[in-house]
Amino acid sequence: MKNSREDKKEENIISVVLPTYNRFDIEIDHGQGVYAYDQHDNEYLDFGSGIGVNNLGFCHPKLVKALTEQASKVWHTSNIYRIAGQEKLAKRLAEKTFADTMFFTNSGAEAVECAIKMARKYHYENNAPERYRIITFAGCFHGRTLATIAASGQEKLIKGFGPMPDGFDLVDFYRDMTKVENAISHKTAAIMIEPVQGEGGIRPVSSDNLQILRNLCDKHGILLIFDEVQCGMGRTDKLFAYQHSNIKPDILCTAKGIGGGFPLGACLTTEKVGRCMTTGSHGSTYGGNPMAMAVGNCVLDIILEDGFLDHVEKMSYELRKDLMTLRNKFPAVIKVVRGIGLMLGLKLSIEPALFVKKALKHGLLLVGAADNTVRLLPPLIIEQVHIDEAIEKLEKICAEIEAELPKPQPIEEE
Repeated sequence: MKNSREDKKEENIISVVLPTYNRFDIEIDHGQGVYAYDQHDNEYLDFGSGIGVNNLGFCHPKLVKALTEQASKVWHTSNIYRIAGQEKLAKRLAEKTFADTMFFTNSGAEAVECAIKMARKYHYENNAPERYRIITFAGCFHGRTLATIAASGQEKLIKGFGPMPDGFDLVDFYRDMTKVENAISHKTAAIMIEPVQGEGGIRPVSSDNLQILRNLCDKHGILLIFDEVQCGMGRTDKLFAYQHSNIKPDILCTAKGIGGGFPLGACLTTEKVGRCMTTGSHGSTYGGNPMAMAVGNCVLDIILEDGFLDHVEKMSYELRKDLMTLRNKFPAVIKVVRGIGLMLGLKLSIEPALFVKKALKHGLLLVGAADNTVRLLPPLIIEQVHIDEAIEKLEKICAEIEAELPKPQPIEEE
């Protein structure tokens, strides 16, 4: 039994960290592959991947090797010197995408901030400084900085932090994106969208709608920005989600999976846009540091291996198929299965937080989202045995929830 001094000490440990997260009372002490272990060595099947970050699971041997080798050479220099790892990773990403050039960051929010600045600077340099506004979409999430929460416009994100930076026009998440044209004005600089909304509830944008947005940008001389912080780096069984369509953005933001757990992000763009970012126009102390670049290059090595993305596609098919069977078995709990690749969501009849909490008790890590959705974001290295295990746990969770739901009242006959 704890004495009062121990209780007080534990309270102090908790209070010294700002309570900005509603944390579960477990600590992930270590992990291996697709499994996480808490401070009591309880095992959890990780279908959250640190919110889409640990795309290669825990302690991938190649990542550990790359990080260890770089750690024995140099951790940090400065961006006032050339960094070979940056040039290597940039060249490789350019070869596999629409991009000609890019800027490396530490996070997704920083990558989006860079994109916002880039869009404004592009129009400024092209004698249209009045073009600074960016169209965004209801349910979007682009980060936690002032500019990125302003871009989302969500009350839960912006409340108490006003006044918000000006420059964002929020529109509905349309099934028919031709309606976006109504929001375009002579002040519009760009349209920014997640090809698959993550925090918004795993809502993919169709290829047809992405094409409509590309056409609108070309018609009005504005830029198309894709936020692939969560849906990029193999998550949808392509290197980037936009590659499921035939169109290309002008700017793309990525992070999360690109570092496999090491803080890393990037803002990719074309030469036409990138040439506007001249010396001194942007910077980052730690962005693109040698440690991050060593890991980023290793992550790309693995994702680009023959058969890797084919495996993601196969596992996505198997997982989605089993989730659809689960939905048919528990229609009172699961309303919709949606998503693409290994970025899948279950729209529920209950609050996602309750589902996630029950999953934790069954040794399954999941992540909640908006629109009553729970996210399944497993590491891209999962095998069929892990899918089977997850479905077994999900079935138990659904059965428990179904038993707790209010029973429909019989209709009394007159």
